[in-house]
Amino acid sequence: MTQRVVLHTDIRKGTINRNIYGHFSEHLGRCIYEGIWVGEDSPIPNTKGIRNDVVEALKEIKVPVLRWPGGCFADEYHWKDGIGAREGRKRMINTHWGGAVENNHFGTHEFMELCAMLECEPYINGNVGSGTVQEMSEWVEYLTFNGVSPMAELRTKNGREEAWAVKYFGVGNENWGCGGNMRPEYYADLYRQYQTYVRNYGDNRIHRIACGPNADDYHWMEVLMREAARFMDSITLHYYTVPGATWEQKGAATGFDTAEYFTTLEKALRMEELVTRHSVIMDKYDPEKRVGLIVDEWGTWYDVEPGTNPGFLYQQNSIRDALVAGLTLNIFHKHSDRVRMANIAQTINVLQAVILTEGEKMLLTPTYHVFNMYKVHQDAELLDLTLDSGSYSFGGKEIPEVSASASVTAEGVIHVSLCNLNHAAAAVLPLELRGLAGQAVDIAGTTLAGATIDAHNTFSEPEAVVPQPFTAFKLEGDTITVELPAMSVTVLAITPKA
Repeated sequence: MTQRVVLHTDIRKGTINRNIYGHFSEHLGRCIYEGIWVGEDSPIPNTKGIRNDVVEALKEIKVPVLRWPGGCFADEYHWKDGIGAREGRKRMINTHWGGAVENNHFGTHEFMELCAMLECEPYINGNVGSGTVQEMSEWVEYLTFNGVSPMAELRTKNGREEAWAVKYFGVGNENWGCGGNMRPEYYADLYRQYQTYVRNYGDNRIHRIACGPNADDYHWMEVLMREAARFMDSITLHYYTVPGATWEQKGAATGFDTAEYFTTLEKALRMEELVTRHSVIMDKYDPEKRVGLIVDEWGTWYDVEPGTNPGFLYQQNSIRDALVAGLTLNIFHKHSDRVRMANIAQTINVLQAVILTEGEKMLLTPTYHVFNMYKVHQDAELLDLTLDSGSYSFGGKEIPEVSASASVTAEGVIHVSLCNLNHAAAAVLPLELRGLAGQAVDIAGTTLAGATIDAHNTFSEPEAVVPQPFTAFKLEGDTITVELPAMSVTVLAITPKA
């Protein structure tokens, strides 16, 4: 079959919510401590204990929203342990992630300071699994109430007189698993109870987020939508791309073979099915699409790097991960009528991280570069696009060779993101522009590719995989013929001339 893309530049299909480009920072391994927080006395350059290099890098990709403190950690986190003078804060054992001792030096004030530095929205996950209604209610009061109250007075005592603006609040996390091993019927009742006390104070309006299903647990989605949809603003979905046959043997982040490369992309593409089928259930109970779907944990999950703490989930990041990021974001664009936010797991040093650190050193992963290339889609209008993709075959299986998406900015610049999944061959793709009525255009491009299937950046070679100018295209009439490098992520910028 001949590959081609038909792009209708005059057919707009809704806004791509910038929050689809959100991130997730859990108290897990070296994500918070060492990755974000080094303390004010650290020789690593910092502002109020937060690494300057990390803040600068995350601002570059325009992080729109940051989720914290978990993850599984959220349902064992008691927020009052993380406020007040740091030397007086309780120490705790992180039972989920490696048994590390937490000193609670990074808490509510520090997280809100980080969000202010990043100019992003905070997304806070409350504790349902081991917390109380009162504890959650008081946290919201502490964060958002301006006036005379016990929690507002406590916040002032701790150095912050003015309330913060907090829009996104999750009522529990993975309550079907590490958050309490609950049945959906039980959690639905708990959600209804807890969210009642997640109050709106003053002008602050909380977007209440319910814990949704793990991967293909359609029963969980059915029960939650049936029993609690009217009490929620969004519901979550978690799905990790795991190439191995079991969770005990997930596969390596580097040094893998072509079969594992192919399987990883095949499993990443399953996000399309999951979002589609969960959306059908949501449509049944919410035909007006008031409730958003938030994929607040997604990404690749491999065996940890040899010699590292198994509970810290530290893994390398290759061109394979860049392709997973690109095709997944393309899927979220397609479903932007329902998918209102997504949070890749996790920001730094954990799972599919965008940044890795080692002491004072920092490197940007291939996944980071995809987020930087794709940031042009944030809040842009999704364009109608038809893709006839050829097949990428391996071991008797087939997946589409190319993934594509397109949007137009408020200034009229069209961006097309293209992923060539094929590890061995370039993809020649005619891109037909319709709706421009013969208007001339300027074209520029950027591409990210790897020389090997596990090409990645290291602290000795931090720029082995970085974006390069893309010039392998030819414009004839209203068709741009592009030649996408093997295993590459490419973004075209098409600007109509005045």
